[in-house]
Amino acid sequence: MDAGEYGEYGKRPRDEGVGEGLTGGEPVGAAVGGGAGAAQASVARREAWMAIAVRWLVLIAAFLAAVVFAAALARVTLVAVPGAVGQVHSNVRPGDSLRHYLLHATTFDAGRQVGGNVLLGVPFGLLLPVLWPKARGLFRVLLRTAAVMVLVELVQGALITGRAFDIDDVLLNTTGALVGYLLLGRRLAGTVQRRPGRRGADGPGR
Repeated sequence: MDAGEYGEYGKRPRDEGVGEGLTGGEPVGAAVGGGAGAAQASVARREAWMAIAVRWLVLIAAFLAAVVFAAALARVTLVAVPGAVGQVHSNVRPGDSLRHYLLHATTFDAGRQVGGNVLLGVPFGLLLPVLWPKARGLFRVLLRTAAVMVLVELVQGALITGRAFDIDDVLLNTTGALVGYLLLGRRLAGTVQRRPGRRGADGPGR
């Protein structure tokens, strides 16, 4: 080996091109890093579009469900019952109707009355936090459910033949809204509230 290949201190200079890529001297690490960054950006864009699609699907499904529910609610609560005239009475004392169901009604009738009113309130807990941003949160859902059902009961008592105002119905409807919100409503609301890219913006570990 020619001694001229060594420098002043007896060390061989680093060969040119070592550690460099094959594209005009660009370092290999930079090329790999750039490819990984592009792949991550592509995945992030795809996830953002998926999040938007899911959000709109939930909103559309909730809107259609709300229309169906409104029609069902009107049919169940605002249809006259002429045969019940003289048999129904207004109740403004919480618990009176429930005691009557427990003491004087059959198990089937009591279950139908109590369970039916609870089920009637469940859609409020599912749909209100999804369709109405200002109604998100347990207290807001319960408050708005109670307000709507008080209005329905007032219309029943004042305008619908064979029906009467019953505060226990309002309490049972509100209980149904509580059940619906805790079981699924808050999760659906979280799906609608989530913004694309939020996780990445927050960074890991948060």
